[in-house]
Amino acid sequence: MFTRILSVFFRRKIDIQSEDQVKLKPVLGIRPGVYLSVLYGICILGALFFVLFYPGLKKPGSLGVISSEPWGAAVRVDGVTMGTAPCELFIPRGKHTVEFVLPGFTPDKQDVDVQGRIFASAFAPRRFFLRGNLVSPDPGAVLAEAAAEYIHWSFTGEPNEAWQIPQVLSEGAYRAGPAAGDPGVRETMEAVLEGALRYAVTGASARDLLRAKFLVDGGGLSPSPLTLIQSLRDISGHIGDNPAAVPWLAELFPDSRIAAAAGSEQRTVGETGFSLNTLPLRLPGAPVLPGISFMPVAPGFLERGGRREAMPPMLAARAPVSLEAWEAFTAENPEWAAANRDALISAGLVQADYLVPVDNPGYPAPAAPGISWHAARAYCAWLSSKLPPSLSGWEVRLPGEAEWEYADLSASEDSPASGLLWEWCADPYAPLDFFPASAAALGALEKAAPELERIVKGGSWINPPASVGGETRGGLPPDTSSPFVGFRPLIVPSAGAPGTAPGASY
Repeated sequence: MFTRILSVFFRRKIDIQSEDQVKLKPVLGIRPGVYLSVLYGICILGALFFVLFYPGLKKPGSLGVISSEPWGAAVRVDGVTMGTAPCELFIPRGKHTVEFVLPGFTPDKQDVDVQGRIFASAFAPRRFFLRGNLVSPDPGAVLAEAAAEYIHWSFTGEPNEAWQIPQVLSEGAYRAGPAAGDPGVRETMEAVLEGALRYAVTGASARDLLRAKFLVDGGGLSPSPLTLIQSLRDISGHIGDNPAAVPWLAELFPDSRIAAAAGSEQRTVGETGFSLNTLPLRLPGAPVLPGISFMPVAPGFLERGGRREAMPPMLAARAPVSLEAWEAFTAENPEWAAANRDALISAGLVQADYLVPVDNPGYPAPAAPGISWHAARAYCAWLSSKLPPSLSGWEVRLPGEAEWEYADLSASEDSPASGLLWEWCADPYAPLDFFPASAAALGALEKAAPELERIVKGGSWINPPASVGGETRGGLPPDTSSPFVGFRPLIVPSAGAPGTAPGASY
């Protein structure tokens, strides 16, 4: 029989020699042709069963076509993260809870009763569609969280073929953008983008920021001609108000016409100077506070980065806070004492060198060693409570960067203000400091990312004198405790944010 089949298949007669012939014997009286046909049929049926029925019997369920609005939500099935929407997930037959989770949004839980299909489920599985709709209780915070991640990426440098920077800011703008129709939310989002502009140091980060601006103005959607024109008008106005922005754009896009325009720019980025205000003012006398001496600094103006900034009246510490002054603080606040160092480290407020004595003759004793930004701010809050009645309405705080420079320029030769220790400022470190940031912008970013690096100014005893100056700046994590870093507090009118001057107060 097999020989006949081969003859038909090859369309020629096959001669079978006697010694090649194999004769099958009947089994239980059944002829070979019959039981072989039955055997072949069983094999075919078995193969069909395992291909068409077995997958559906062994693993019954359906393929879920999952989506979410906004996209990007994590999809959890019965508490286990299975993917990110949009996606397709196989979910076993039965009742399940599918949860959509996205940072900054209220989770969306849905109960589903999944059916199954037995026949041909491996090739044509049963499908069902599921969509999660997420709503944020604070859309402004969603964009601020994205901006915090954007800031961290800004310090990684220009991307190349080997690695790329994710577009996290514009992704946050897409997610939060639909809420931009609310004037209060829109104001917060604009403040966040204003703060993020100070970190657009690469072409990739500038594109991400630009896309985020378009999405916010378009309510999370692609820009229309009207919103595009409005966005471009806002951008050109903001850059036009900052002369230092032209060299910045030329550096980002060196082959463009912007580079030629920058060549004609007469102002120097980072140029610093100051002039005193002529308004009549009587500064209060320097107060007597525990172990610290202050010098009066009249209000005036500081020119930096092509801008003229008003400075408030202030009393500036003449030297970094001493160990004696710090011990007066810890005597009333033992949680900040050296004996509590391990707990402070665990809380992320200081590092291992907090209040560790420095065994080096070059160290500018009697300055308190290893004071972190968090610790310095706590000290300022405590010292505010010690101000005399004559300074009612004033407060002690860390200086803004511009205030620090102004106080440094105002210091006399007999009382140098910098060069002993790098000194903490209140401001987060931003590479593009020539772009101003409002109190709302700084507040939004600081709330989302309290670990942002803080500015240190002036240089320290370890730096060669010619290598640092009043304009020298750097950034350090706020928990940094270093023998090269200290602080000098300011006493200023309570109203106003660091680096600004409330005109009504003087």
